[in-house]
Amino acid sequence: MDLDDLVRLLAPPPGLDMSWQDLALCAETDPEAFYPGKGQTPDQALAVCGRCEVRTACLEYALAARERYGVWGGTTQDERRAMWNETEEDEECAA
Repeated sequence: MDLDDLVRLLAPPPGLDMSWQDLALCAETDPEAFYPGKGQTPDQALAVCGRCEVRTACLEYALAARERYGVWGGTTQDERRAMWNETEEDEECAA
């Protein structure tokens, strides 16, 4: 994998508005809080998200980009995984 492949892989999905990041409180917080390690809780990150005015836009991004790790938009990776599963089940029922 070369650098161009890596940049494409890490880039947000096309068409998503990322301007919300300029107002995100997480930018003022230790990034490690949003990626808790084994045995750590996401409590600090969730508290920051609870005060953040762009939490909804952040969650919309995380769902669209299928962010698999960390705290995004006031949700943990397990909570987002459950949301994806619900969405996929709804789409299967509609088909």
